[in-house]
Amino acid sequence: MSKYRKKPVVIEAVEWNGANHLITETFMKGSGARIDYSEKQLGVIKIPTLEGMMTASIGDFIIKGVNGEFYPVKPDIFEKTYEKAE
Repeated sequence: MSKYRKKPVVIEAVEWNGANHLITETFMKGSGARIDYSEKQLGVIKIPTLEGMMTASIGDFIIKGVNGEFYPVKPDIFEKTYEKAE
């Protein structure tokens, strides 16, 4: 069995904090993502992905992948996986 290392890739990300409600119209423009206020007062972001509809809650990071796709990442996973690029 061979071992592989993930290639270093720089991505764009935004933390969903509930106050940045223009995120779907700016950072995620054209993705089909929308804020849904029916679940929580500050809302959740519904993000269409290849794996189906995913939900980002307050504190989650929204990642823009290498092919321009968007998906949510929980804060603890984000911290373990990504570091700030210079």
